[in-house]
Amino acid sequence: MRIALATDAWAPQINGVVRTLTETVTQLRRFGHEVHVISPDQFTNIPCPGYDEIRLALMPRFGVRKTLLNFAPDIVHIATEGPIGWSARRWCMVHNVPFTTAFHTRFPDYLAVRTGLSAERFWPVMRRFHAPSRSVLVATPSLQAELATRGINHTRQWSRGIDQKVFRPRLFPHPQLENVQRPILLSVGRVAVEKNLEAFLSCPTNGTHVVVGDGPAKADLQRRYPDAIFMGALSGDALASAYAAADVFVFPSLTDTFGLVIIEALACGVPVAAFPVAGPLDILGLDGRGGIHRHLNTAGAVDASLERAMVKALKVKRVDAAVLGQSFTWEASARQFEHALLEALNTSAPNMSVPVGLHPAPQSSNWAAHSPNRA
Repeated sequence: MRIALATDAWAPQINGVVRTLTETVTQLRRFGHEVHVISPDQFTNIPCPGYDEIRLALMPRFGVRKTLLNFAPDIVHIATEGPIGWSARRWCMVHNVPFTTAFHTRFPDYLAVRTGLSAERFWPVMRRFHAPSRSVLVATPSLQAELATRGINHTRQWSRGIDQKVFRPRLFPHPQLENVQRPILLSVGRVAVEKNLEAFLSCPTNGTHVVVGDGPAKADLQRRYPDAIFMGALSGDALASAYAAADVFVFPSLTDTFGLVIIEALACGVPVAAFPVAGPLDILGLDGRGGIHRHLNTAGAVDASLERAMVKALKVKRVDAAVLGQSFTWEASARQFEHALLEALNTSAPNMSVPVGLHPAPQSSNWAAHSPNRA
């Protein structure tokens, strides 16, 4: 297949969405597909308000149109609901080119936290964006069920993976954490209000709280929790060594759609403690024995009390955590993605009314003549 990937999230951003997309592109090319990425670095861009490291393409419509016309994809995958995503969506609808979308981020919840407005005010935009997609790719069954209640029913599962060469058990611990008081309670991710880190840092537990990551809330949290260790952003082997030093990995977020850092920590043999919400529940299961991938032994704990979850997780054997974490691979994830796109190529476009001002070309458009299906 000739696959165009349109995304507002790309390097040098460091987050789960970018990791997922870059790993998927690598695997798809290994499978023999031709993939062209359309990303913010190809356009004049500006910092996203409140997220300076995230760059938003400035008026990318014409550049996206030119790129897609030149590449002539069999199918387009639109990864994000930003300026590039909307531009690619419009082009696909005008030219009757099949496309899929993905729901990586609960933007309505994030915007609600930051604006004080109800998340319900933002969901209609999400429904409109995803409505004409051949399928909406989501990370977990729980998210599929949740989106169905929001009127987004045409979803397909697209799980996640880990780099097994980097994230593996029995690694040397990070030198900065070798002599700190145990247990070491670690959380990794963007240091921002929507990650609910305060719930982790305020837990009255023995040991040392450690945060790996950067973001707008870091300075304030450092001031309020001076006993915690803030290591900044880490990646690759350095990140793996931080996981290796931890006794428990704590995931306090209530809004993430998956939690890639959960399976990275598990793969390093670190039991996970989390709230019983979508993402942790799909990975760990209610009993800690695996949700998507069932296992005999407990790999972590979910509980409405994060403190209780941490206490339970401390009793978990590291080998059992590693077995669950190592069951997630990028190859399996990319195969799910590949299957979803092949299925979309053979699926009729959704029956929907066309927004005002948008007039798709008829099915007999000349587009088919110069964009043969190369699947």
